[in-house]
Amino acid sequence: MPFEDQLGDAMRRTGDSFAPQDRPALLDRGLMNGRRRVVRRRVATVTGSVVALAAVGLGGAWASGLVGDGSGGAADGSGTSSSVAAPPKSTLPEGVSVSAEQMIKNLLALLPAGKISQERGTGAGPAGGASPGSGSGSGSGGVPGGGEKSPMPTASVVYDDGKGAASIGIALSTIDPAGESAAQYVSCPSKAIVDYDHCSSQVLADGSRFMLLQGYEYPDRREATKDWRATLITPKGVMVDANEYNAPAEKGAQVSRVDPPLTGAQMKSLVTADVWKRTMAGAAVPRHEPVPAGEPSGASMQRELIASLPKGLHVVDKGNQGGYAFVVVDDGKGKSLIGINVQPRMGDIALRGTVTTLPDGTRVGEDQRPGEKGGAGVVWWEVDTVRTTGLRVVISAFNTGNQNSPATREQPALTMAQLKAIALDKKWETLR
Repeated sequence: MPFEDQLGDAMRRTGDSFAPQDRPALLDRGLMNGRRRVVRRRVATVTGSVVALAAVGLGGAWASGLVGDGSGGAADGSGTSSSVAAPPKSTLPEGVSVSAEQMIKNLLALLPAGKISQERGTGAGPAGGASPGSGSGSGSGGVPGGGEKSPMPTASVVYDDGKGAASIGIALSTIDPAGESAAQYVSCPSKAIVDYDHCSSQVLADGSRFMLLQGYEYPDRREATKDWRATLITPKGVMVDANEYNAPAEKGAQVSRVDPPLTGAQMKSLVTADVWKRTMAGAAVPRHEPVPAGEPSGASMQRELIASLPKGLHVVDKGNQGGYAFVVVDDGKGKSLIGINVQPRMGDIALRGTVTTLPDGTRVGEDQRPGEKGGAGVVWWEVDTVRTTGLRVVISAFNTGNQNSPATREQPALTMAQLKAIALDKKWETLR
């Protein structure tokens, strides 16, 4: 299953609508410091340009697949950085009325002079609907075609400034500006989770938060497609999210230029343009983002994970999101990535590897397998536990600080026995 689909499944489970066999991929949903809420489900894919407006992170979810599927398997991490950048929870902009044609017109007015093709867009509210070429079969991320009302305002084009065709897209939504997801959308991810060339975030004069990420469609860079993303969240909860590529499509198109066409400054100007704020002026903004029942906070997860580590391990990087935390440790023998997830209501999930049942009914799956993200020589050690209450605690360790990079040591920094002891610790049952 492609990563972006795994991520979508993860988000649906977060929304209490997962089937037990779906792959959560919570680590990959995670942390653009990304979690995603990781997290990154694609709500809008326009003309091959992913405007990741998810339910979990580009600005949010950027973890890396430490959680298993319904068979106990974990996310294979084959997805794109833009899906990892598929973001945290945002909502459709109720109270907004804009047509697809107006969205496209607004985008074109903000681009430098150049050749334009493949114009597509969606509107919202009474004036909504999809542009003629943007039906659900054209890569518009499930946006209805045939004149049906569409869920959120989006626009995308293929733009050529004479140096090569490139896909550029933008999408508008709303989000609780004080929520965890909003913070993740505009926080740079750890390089232990996401490979990128440059990332910067800042608070603007009006209180808006802005992030620019210049990364890659594929974290392992197996293709040369670059994905540059700019995200703005205003104090009123309006989110403006734009992506550009150095190819005429996000996937399946040959790279046409070295870099995407817009500079970082131009991407910032694009998402901060007043026209998007005017478009969203009547939007009903969600407040008080709900916390999934039974899921501990990312901060508490990180604190307790670090406290559980044996002496002699130096933490060189760390990150967290609700129900997930990771650290990169080094004992002088090389870096090692360690991540843990806590998930409620997972009592019926199947575990992989060697499975035993403890006297108290807790099921334990222990597995050692090769890494699945492309790093040469990477191994993945995992202990997956499910209490009789349905609480799942799964911890994984790698012999590298980044799964996309080659192994830095022969084995992970923690033994299987140490991983098992951490996963079975009673503290995860009451942690909040």
